[in-house]
Amino acid sequence: MKLTLTDAETQPILTDLADSNAKFSAAYPGDSSDRQQVHTVYGGANLFKAGSAQKLGGIALRNLDTYAPNFCALAKVIGFPGAETLPSSDAEIAILGAACAEDSEKMKSLNTPAWLAHTVYERITAKLKNEPIEDNRIDFEDGYGNRPDDEEDADAVRCAEEVAKGIEEGNLPPFIGIRIKTFSEECRQRSVRTLDLFLTRLAEVNGAKLPNNFIITLPKVTHPEQVTALTKLLDVLEEKCGYEKNSLKLEIMIETTQSIIDEVGDNQVYSLVKAANGRCRSAIFGTYDYTATCNITAAFQTHTHPACDFARHVIQVSLAGTGITLSDGATTTMPIGPHRATADKPLTNEQTLENTRVVHSAWKLHFDNVRHSLAHAYYQGWDLNPAQLPIRYAAVYSYFLEGLPDASKRLSAFINKAAQATLVGNTFDDAATGQGLLNFFLRGIACGAITEEEATSTGITMDELRSRSFVNIVANRTK
Repeated sequence: MKLTLTDAETQPILTDLADSNAKFSAAYPGDSSDRQQVHTVYGGANLFKAGSAQKLGGIALRNLDTYAPNFCALAKVIGFPGAETLPSSDAEIAILGAACAEDSEKMKSLNTPAWLAHTVYERITAKLKNEPIEDNRIDFEDGYGNRPDDEEDADAVRCAEEVAKGIEEGNLPPFIGIRIKTFSEECRQRSVRTLDLFLTRLAEVNGAKLPNNFIITLPKVTHPEQVTALTKLLDVLEEKCGYEKNSLKLEIMIETTQSIIDEVGDNQVYSLVKAANGRCRSAIFGTYDYTATCNITAAFQTHTHPACDFARHVIQVSLAGTGITLSDGATTTMPIGPHRATADKPLTNEQTLENTRVVHSAWKLHFDNVRHSLAHAYYQGWDLNPAQLPIRYAAVYSYFLEGLPDASKRLSAFINKAAQATLVGNTFDDAATGQGLLNFFLRGIACGAITEEEATSTGITMDELRSRSFVNIVANRTK
């Protein structure tokens, strides 16, 4: 066969191309294979103690029992498909619950509203008992406020001691960190002092041992030099306090218009991440501060405002394939009733009903907001109050369980045909979709929405799932 191009002509071009490909691969290594938490719970540093997660889980369970004491009630509050067909009487609910518990597979195969509602409810209660909080952020910013310096100093030291205690007792959430104040001109010195006090005391108490998945949150970032400053400070703190080099990770909060588009009209999101010099693990979108910088009035500063979706999409496109995880913002309407009972003055029926209406309305809003985030591939968000936890998990678990039948069929077809593209129903899938399906199951198992048995029923093994690479699974099955 005759070729026109000679090696002497192609090699310089292909060498340049190889260099370019290598640079691209370094910038876009692909999504991280590590577990991503489904939420971050922010709480004022003045309230933090080792064991706080378990306490908040207990409060969440009591709220669930008070305002949705069974699976039918919860399904109706948040609007599960077919919830209107579920019974209301205690006797009928008990019978239906027993049927779901005794023959879950049959109820699942019938695709009954009861199966989804019952399964979600059971898994929520198990989650709140065993791992109520996946990520906790000890907050020295908005959730803490501006306090006298001696008070914040004391809280920074005390929180470090509590974190050390939590490491020793093994009762910290799987992810934890602190949020310092912004690096604006007004707050930068206070922010750095809190960071220094916390990390210095933690190193003193436990020999510079960090908890698993520890991270430092920098809020309201406006330009890359703020991220660079934090990175340089962490370099010094690691060296002088004895922390392992590059062990102090950070995340940036994108809450301003300037962090999306800079003064010359360029996209600034990736520049903010690069300024961290490899320390940045995630980017968080701050819904309400962002809408405020857009001059949107308070009445319209909603989680689902089109301005927020624009920002989400810019962040997503800017960081896709970089390995940086994304988190969405919070629902700020709290599920807290306006009336409180006292020892000598119980609630009236009217007050109880009003509390229930307020909580149910806030729950429905939070559920819809979380599902909105999930639809936009934001698999993590904020929670601000323990009463929001049942709904966070209800939204996440229903998302995975509703998608489970279709995902199972499609992944099973992939596994059976290995490297071949497949057609399931009228949906054509290729290998890229295979990795997406694999990620679906990995995320679902990690948060407790999907069981290992449900995943392996597709024909995949847990060892294959843990490999986190569909390409490797296909390669091994075609040898």
